Amino acid sequence: MSEGLSRPVAGHVPVLRLGDVLLVTLQGELHDSMAFQLQQDLAETIVRSGVTGVVIDISGVEMVDSFLGRVLAEIAAQTELLAARTVVAGMRPAVAITLVELGLTLPGLRTALTTEAAMEYLVQPVVAPRSGGGREGSP
Repeated sequence: MSEGLSRPVAGHVPVLRLGDVLLVTLQGELHDSMAFQLQQDLAETIVRSGVTGVVIDISGVEMVDSFLGRVLAEIAAQTELLAARTVVAGMRPAVAITLVELGLTLPGLRTALTTEAAMEYLVQPVVAPRSGGGREGSP
């Protein structure tokens, strides 16, 4: 996939490459086969292109269920294993309320109010967490 071009194929969710970030825009319902294909497309594109981030824009999603919550969590875990970060952008208040009511707080998944804020977050350098509180050589 070349930069700036999406792949609008029937039954596929378009994935747009913007520099080192992939942009996925979900509209309406995400069916099982589409979710599986999206996960495969993202993994293959991350490995092939070396992008470092994925933004999933869900501003077009009216309602969420446990399936979509699980798919988002799986995509985030998968992209992290492939050395990329995922940010979900554009969550509506009703969607956030529903996720909490379903007990799907999606730990480890970053969110942003807008796609622009998600892109800004992903272009920031990753700061490695400090390990342990002790000094070198201490027991």
